[in-house]
Amino acid sequence: MKTPLNSLPIVAAAAVLTSCSKPQAPPPAAVPEVATITVVQKSVLLTTELPGRTTPFRIAEIRPQVNGLILKRLFTEGADVKEGQELYQIDPAPFQAALDNAKAALGRAEANLPAIQLRVGRYKQALVDKAVSQQDFDDASAALRQAEADINYYKAMVETARINLNYAHVVSPISGRIGKSAVTDGAIVTAFQPLALTAIQQLDPIYVDVPQSATELLRLQGRLEEGRLVRDGTNGNQVQIILADGTKYPLEGTLQFRDVSVDPTTASVILRMVFPNPNGVLLPGMFIRAVVKEGSNARAVLIPQQAVSRDPKGNPLVLLVDPNGKVEQRMIGIDRAFGDQWLVSSNLAVGDQVVVEGLQKARPGATVKAVPFDPAAKASAPAQSATLSNLK
Repeated sequence: MKTPLNSLPIVAAAAVLTSCSKPQAPPPAAVPEVATITVVQKSVLLTTELPGRTTPFRIAEIRPQVNGLILKRLFTEGADVKEGQELYQIDPAPFQAALDNAKAALGRAEANLPAIQLRVGRYKQALVDKAVSQQDFDDASAALRQAEADINYYKAMVETARINLNYAHVVSPISGRIGKSAVTDGAIVTAFQPLALTAIQQLDPIYVDVPQSATELLRLQGRLEEGRLVRDGTNGNQVQIILADGTKYPLEGTLQFRDVSVDPTTASVILRMVFPNPNGVLLPGMFIRAVVKEGSNARAVLIPQQAVSRDPKGNPLVLLVDPNGKVEQRMIGIDRAFGDQWLVSSNLAVGDQVVVEGLQKARPGATVKAVPFDPAAKASAPAQSATLSNLK
């Protein structure tokens, strides 16, 4: 029996449907690709940033050494003064009078001395001829010694009066920048009074005092003893500072010393540094951050911070790719941040492949394809995206 021609399309369609319904094998799963770096050792200079404050190199509080009346202030507040420059003039009239009185007394004592000396000489000759008694000679000798003592006494009085007269001119003991005056013309001052007339601070050079934790100091000493850090004998004491506005101070300073005692209230020791300050940029009491050189680590291991994750307890973890392409999770020790990298202290060896990008694709035990991490390509990607968005 022949099949009608109009039923042929139906048969063909059924054949096509039958062939499409046959199950096909799924394509093989693609191996995920991750970017890795190879662990190497390099020599790096380790530094520590510590907050600190500037302190004058020298400071002199000016106080009068005699009582008197301030006739005139001879300086401009806030100006630079030189050592020996006169700052205040105390009324010198009483001290000049005392000096003249002491000179007169000295002259009177010196005028009596020759006569007493001649008397002693005559009594000495007369004593040989027994023309005078021993008592008369002894009295004359005692009078001579008393006259000589009076002369020495009045000489000291003259010198004291001259010193007091000089103290009427209050001068600067150091060179530096002077502050505001606590007294004005016409004020009465007393010797060594508690209130300072003014203060002078030497600002070039200037000290920078920085507290360092005693615990961190012990760790640093331990790393030096173990050989993990090596001190640079020539430049190890060079220090840089960063100002409060984030700018870097252009001149380097020198670490002068570490304090010999620990402050019990802060558990820290003071590092004192000396910085040149020719332009007066650094002012007393200014807060800064000091960059202190700890030493060189010739076997430092650095990895990007993005390669490190944390477990629920906060322990740092990394993913490694072994030579067979298998992913391994490993806990590591971290010393500190070094720019945008971590300085690894333990549990990473030279040659290890650390996963930096593609961490979401890598699972411990999974097989991955490792490609070298290119930080330059990552840095250029945002710039290209920004350029395309601007073009749109």
